[in-house]
Amino acid sequence: MTSKPKSEAGVEDRYAHIKQLPDPPKKLDGMQESRFIFNARFIIERHFRQRSDVLVNGYGYLCRNTRDRTDWTVPDCIVTFGVDPRAIELRNGYVISEVGKPPDFVLEVASESTGRNDYTRKRGIYASVGVGEYWRFDHTGGQLHDRPIAGDLLVAGEFQPVQMRTDSAGVIWGHSPLLGLDLCWDNGRLRFYDPEAQEYLPDQMETADRA
Repeated sequence: MTSKPKSEAGVEDRYAHIKQLPDPPKKLDGMQESRFIFNARFIIERHFRQRSDVLVNGYGYLCRNTRDRTDWTVPDCIVTFGVDPRAIELRNGYVISEVGKPPDFVLEVASESTGRNDYTRKRGIYASVGVGEYWRFDHTGGQLHDRPIAGDLLVAGEFQPVQMRTDSAGVIWGHSPLLGLDLCWDNGRLRFYDPEAQEYLPDQMETADRA
């Protein structure tokens, strides 16, 4: 969560005015769910790799502005379309008043220390700042969250639950209109299904095996 982007040649002058936000505190129990988080970011980023205006990250604070810290959160994964990803990454966080729009998509992965907070307090904050979709994944099947996988769509300023389905193999899934993908809880694994291509998107290990 705290690894910052490295500088690239030629960007220092363009982004010289950007002042980094402080690093968020590390979660003491964050190791187990980190593999789900990094896999999700990898899959989504790879899926939109042809677009230069898509931000996929989640290593810093998300806030309305830098003055009031009452609603600062640290999402596990955010996706925003139509932005300058480099400027946001160098800020070491996401300031909505500066970017000009809230994230389109937020994903939280359950942990023992944050599980209940994900589907209570954070759900209210994300709705209030205008996040378009908010998804939650619990690899334990609902012991840490209120359910194995859940999604909300922002409608008239309030979150409305995404309809979830369960197939004959026990896979629980719902559709993300913003990503154009189905998010699936598959025996404790978070998977992304492309209904247009009619296939699951490969994760890091699967991509390496195919290569």
